[in-house]
Amino acid sequence: MTSERHASYYRDFDNLYVGGRFIESTTSEIVEVDDSFTEATFATIPRGSPDDVPLAVQAAREAFDGWSSLGVETRVRYLVAICEQIQERTEELAEVISREVGMPIGLSKKIQVGLAIADIENSIKAIQQENLCEVVGNSKVFKEPIGVVAAITPWNYPLHQIMAKIGPALASGCTVVVKPASEAPLSAAILAEIVHSCRLPGGVFNLIFGPGADVGRALVGDPCVDMVSFTGSTRAGRDIGTVASQGVKRVVLELGGKSANVFLPDGDIDRFVPAALNGAFLNSGQTCSALTRLVVPKDRADEIELKLRLEVRKFSLGSPFEKGVRVGPLVSSQQQGRVRSYIDSALEEGARLVCGGTGQPPDFPKGYFIEPTILADVTPKMRVAQEEVFGPVLSVLTYESEEEALEIANDTIYGLAGAVWSEDADRATKFALRMRAGQVDINGATYNPLAPFGGYKQSGNGRELGKYGLAEYFELKALQT
Repeated sequence: MTSERHASYYRDFDNLYVGGRFIESTTSEIVEVDDSFTEATFATIPRGSPDDVPLAVQAAREAFDGWSSLGVETRVRYLVAICEQIQERTEELAEVISREVGMPIGLSKKIQVGLAIADIENSIKAIQQENLCEVVGNSKVFKEPIGVVAAITPWNYPLHQIMAKIGPALASGCTVVVKPASEAPLSAAILAEIVHSCRLPGGVFNLIFGPGADVGRALVGDPCVDMVSFTGSTRAGRDIGTVASQGVKRVVLELGGKSANVFLPDGDIDRFVPAALNGAFLNSGQTCSALTRLVVPKDRADEIELKLRLEVRKFSLGSPFEKGVRVGPLVSSQQQGRVRSYIDSALEEGARLVCGGTGQPPDFPKGYFIEPTILADVTPKMRVAQEEVFGPVLSVLTYESEEEALEIANDTIYGLAGAVWSEDADRATKFALRMRAGQVDINGATYNPLAPFGGYKQSGNGRELGKYGLAEYFELKALQT
């Protein structure tokens, strides 16, 4: 089941982490974690139970007063220690995430682990620069930590999404209960080991496992939870918002996306096409902000399609641990089947297959693969143009006027991200400001982990990252004098 080289990375995680101790779950059931390339089980975790939730929440509640009363610099020292140990265990963390999720190992080190480190470092900078008390007229306005935070995280960027939540939460003085996705829980389990070795006060960080339908729901509904930070599907986000509203809790939701990548007529095709493919196929398309809709001028569509056909050949498929591979498998057979169904429905609705498709790649009889797929002749109301696929599927839509391009870009329930290309920077900026999305990249600009991340419409509410993410974890108190 394991290779000798990586034997230390292949093990079962038997416990939850609650109140500064590793404890057994109230259920004896386990969940098998599969290798996305070999389809073999390579680790297990406790399944978890709703009965585990009160134990973890109570531990967080009891730890809150002590943790929140520590000075900022004391909390920062703990965060620095966690950051250093994540850096030391980069190889191990990247390995397990690549096996779970399918991202090529080089990218896992840089993105999956690298972003998690950046999240902590940026939370430290943000809290050190934050003004926790300001004078407004005859009032002093204080920023106080909100309390116990439930952090419910997805499988696609498992460690990054945890640290984007608990970094600012712990920095602000909150305590946390983390529930990771069952498909990719191992980096969270390793993080619990790191927290324990850094000797954080018991109850400041707690880790439980379990399905969202029962354990997640119980966590959101627990009366001692003050705030819920959730990243995942819009469907699940709606349910979480409904449950949390019964306790009038603060809820930060980072949900789905169907982001448009708009190429204006004066754009540079040679720069646009490689960036467009990377924006759609990074992490095998398992990215909420993936630029999955290519919106291009009708009179340049043939030229762009030809360039796409040539460039997509560079997106080699294979094992996450093989040198040169750019697209690995998906996280699970369930996700593979879901993506196949979207491709099939698009073809049934009249889309044209440029490359890829639903078949198992002949060179890989095992592994949850979908070949990089490009669909042309997609119209705005097709299912594949409206719903989040979460796989390496790029839809090409055409327009005849700039106003039509904007209408297509904004014509979904989502508003997480977007992109626009034009050789005229002012033109691109004006177009970007009219896009209903939380983040818009202009001419291939790089991701900025200090900028606010979150969406409009049904892509969620609230923001993560940098000083904007930190602000979500404070209550405001005004003292009049």
